[in-house]
Amino acid sequence: MIRLVATAVIALLANAIALVVGAQVLEDMSLDGLGFVIAALIYTGVAVLAEPLIRQMALKNAPALLGSSSLVATLVSLVVTSLVTDGLQISGGTTWVLATVVVWAVALAGRLLLPLVLFKKALSNARDRNG
Repeated sequence: MIRLVATAVIALLANAIALVVGAQVLEDMSLDGLGFVIAALIYTGVAVLAEPLIRQMALKNAPALLGSSSLVATLVSLVVTSLVTDGLQISGGTTWVLATVVVWAVALAGRLLLPLVLFKKALSNARDRNG
């Protein structure tokens, strides 16, 4: 249970950071104050649901596309979040493509690096007990 909560917190933080970076880097992507919190929650929820579904569909129907399933899930999550909330606005085809890549890359880096930062003490305690 603790691992699931930790994974959810990491995913939410990584996605929130990714959305902020995307909005800072891309001129036609913007986040709106309080709407940002709602957008981050919706984006994370959609991503958590969409990624396994898209991965299963790719595995079943087009195995060659399996590697790009995370990018497709990111795009789907951005589209749904943009439609459902006013906290995220993206305009222009190029910006949609770039937003997908930027948000995906930053969220991936966040999911890899944030546990090392946030759970550093717990990781060092576990190492001390095991070694």
